[in-house]
Amino acid sequence: MSTTLTPRQIVAELDKYIVGQDDAKRMVAIAMRNRWRRQQLPEDLRDEVAPKNIIMIGPTGVGKTEIARRLAKLCGSPFIKVEATKYTEVGYVGRDVESMIRDLMEIGVSLVREEQNTLVRGRAESKAEERLLDLLLPGGVPQQPKADFYAGAGSEPPVPIEQPSSSNTREKLRALWRGGQLNNREVEMEVETQGPQIELMGMPGMDQAGSQLKDMFGKMFPPRRKMRRLRVKEAYEILLQEESDRLIDHEKVVELAKERVEQTGIVFLDEIDKIASPEDGRKGGTDVSRQGVQRDILPIVEGSVVTTKYGSIRTDHILFIAAGAFHFSKPSDLMPELQGRFPLRVELKALSKEDFLRILTEPHNALTRQYSALLGTEGVEVDFTTESLEEIASFAEITNRQTENIGARRLYTIMEKILAELSFNAPDMRGAKMTVDQNYVRSQLKDVQADSDLSRYIL
Repeated sequence: MSTTLTPRQIVAELDKYIVGQDDAKRMVAIAMRNRWRRQQLPEDLRDEVAPKNIIMIGPTGVGKTEIARRLAKLCGSPFIKVEATKYTEVGYVGRDVESMIRDLMEIGVSLVREEQNTLVRGRAESKAEERLLDLLLPGGVPQQPKADFYAGAGSEPPVPIEQPSSSNTREKLRALWRGGQLNNREVEMEVETQGPQIELMGMPGMDQAGSQLKDMFGKMFPPRRKMRRLRVKEAYEILLQEESDRLIDHEKVVELAKERVEQTGIVFLDEIDKIASPEDGRKGGTDVSRQGVQRDILPIVEGSVVTTKYGSIRTDHILFIAAGAFHFSKPSDLMPELQGRFPLRVELKALSKEDFLRILTEPHNALTRQYSALLGTEGVEVDFTTESLEEIASFAEITNRQTENIGARRLYTIMEKILAELSFNAPDMRGAKMTVDQNYVRSQLKDVQADSDLSRYIL
């Protein structure tokens, strides 16, 4: 599944959620369009076209992860974010680098299964409703009434007595269920219970073996079914899941997921700068392990075959997007072979006051909209003035400059500090209208504004 959106359309969609960073958006948009272009090529040439992997350079909180995550969601691609620092060279304690592809495959299977669930949902809902009505009928009467009440005698064939009440009761229950009036009633039904959970101690390079052992133990202790009393709504969700599972072709799900992962999968490799070794420190002790991780990552990025419980996965056409701040190292400190596998590089800019102001107002998921919606659930209407937002943006920019630059994440801390008192009192303020103006912002931040040391701890 490759997107048919043009680069301009992809950038326009990313603009709805991410402020600025136009160069990075254009670069990832071209990378995704190239995937579509590759699919249009003859098969012999298609296999020769490798993805152009990307390195994003910039401080934390400027949108590196969000660009990749939103891009994957937009294109329906399996996506996983991993930290390079959590992997260690084979032989050291840590995770095997191949586990990122196994995890990506699991995500791909879940993604495709969810899509298949959506396709069969109508039929699954109908079947689940009928089974639920069977449970709701007095005594759990099945859909077809039992033919055990007869009239007549002698050699004449028995004639079933009409039972309109059974049919009427079923339809009345159906109407009550659809109207939400039975959600709190309890029914008794069989549910599946998991067998004993087996947890295995991790060993370097043994991730796949551990997964296979878990599967083997799972077959030795299959799930059992037992009777439980459940609320109607909970019972319906279980029945719906069971019916969906029956309607889905699970082999087809794995086949589609494998193709999706191999052709459109995206791995976001964060903190890659942490495994880069500056030239003047190549002989240091920890640098040996850093280069070992690079050597282990290299074949995955180059293109190799990774064994998973769903079969072998080729990584030749998976798009790898690496990211790092590169404060104490630079991309050229990576192994030359690994550098060559990331031909595209883009630098993301630190956020200015104007950027913070746009982040507070423009995106569809802007913080001001989130907080207004959250407090709206308590019946409190919150309005932010333009001056208050400018004050927040200015304070975020100053705090990032004077302390640690954590980018847009600073806004979360500041907004929580400003609205803490209002959030606490909101349940007692139903129907109130609150205007957050410049003076209110300053009053809530005056303590941390006055004490720079305090701001380092609070903000």
